[in-house]
Amino acid sequence: MDIEDIETPAVLVDLTVVEANIHRTQLSFDQLGLGFRPHIKTHKIPWLARQQVQAGAIGIACQKISEAEVFAAEDFDDILLCFNLLSPDKIARARALTEKTQLSTVADNVEVVAALSEGFRGVDEPLAVLVECDTGAGRCGVQTPQAAADLAVSIALAKGLRFGGLMTYPKADAETQVEAFLSEARDLILKELGACPTISGGGTPSLCHAGRMPSLTEYRAGTYIYNDRSLIARGACLESDCALTVLTTVVSRPTHDRAILDAGSKSLTSDLFGLTGHGLILGYPGAEITALSEEHGHADFRHCATRPTIGEKLRIIPNHACPVSNLVNQVVFLRGTDIWRPWDVAARGCVI
Repeated sequence: MDIEDIETPAVLVDLTVVEANIHRTQLSFDQLGLGFRPHIKTHKIPWLARQQVQAGAIGIACQKISEAEVFAAEDFDDILLCFNLLSPDKIARARALTEKTQLSTVADNVEVVAALSEGFRGVDEPLAVLVECDTGAGRCGVQTPQAAADLAVSIALAKGLRFGGLMTYPKADAETQVEAFLSEARDLILKELGACPTISGGGTPSLCHAGRMPSLTEYRAGTYIYNDRSLIARGACLESDCALTVLTTVVSRPTHDRAILDAGSKSLTSDLFGLTGHGLILGYPGAEITALSEEHGHADFRHCATRPTIGEKLRIIPNHACPVSNLVNQVVFLRGTDIWRPWDVAARGCVI
């Protein structure tokens, strides 16, 4: 069986490229003397996370309690859950997870701290909670270093919890701003509590600049294992560093320049990241995926030297790899053009 025999649309993952990405990135953090904690939301596959840990990662990061449950069941013993937990059910599930793994989580407000404290009352080992800081990305996070210190004290005083440190998902290319926030927050916390055990930064777009944030004790990144078109555009990787592609078939050529693919919004992400089009079609420089219907990709080849034929299979590097790998139950592992085997995306569909 070769690639031409695979039914489309399908998500392909080249393990040779994956392994190179894992080892190159781990080596860079080893040379920095900085702990590396890969984020599994990109691939959601325990087997791949095991390769990351075996290469030297200190643990993994998850974005959902359901992801953490899948990976704890596979004996991953150090999991950071990077999301505010509020509901009693999710907090009860987190407490159950601490029987299987070393779990830590985050908070950016006193309501989350209170909910976690209520859920973890009476535990033998307090839950480590990191203060999430908004250092410029404009997502979750306390807004000032003083607010980070104040929340750290609240965590330290809460029953069932202990203060675990600081966590941020930084704005890309803003390392000076990020470092100023984190170092000030750390110094305020040291005066109040005497310790700030972990300072966790993250994001593949800023991965190559992690050394510009000396306050960090660990770094998180997810997309680096696959890479994607958005990272090519940022100069963070080369086309040859992209391990994940979407295999699609040309099912129609309504006009000379236009083709319809069998990969639409249910196979390719609608994320644009400021780019034009919905993916990079390999082998056809200048082609553009102009629109996505649910099961149709609309592709324009007017700027290409040649046009694909009906029935031709194309490979697309998506704009953003993370949503794509969450759209399928299985990916097909390759080595170059040789098919190794399909592999279940074990934490896919874990929606809560």
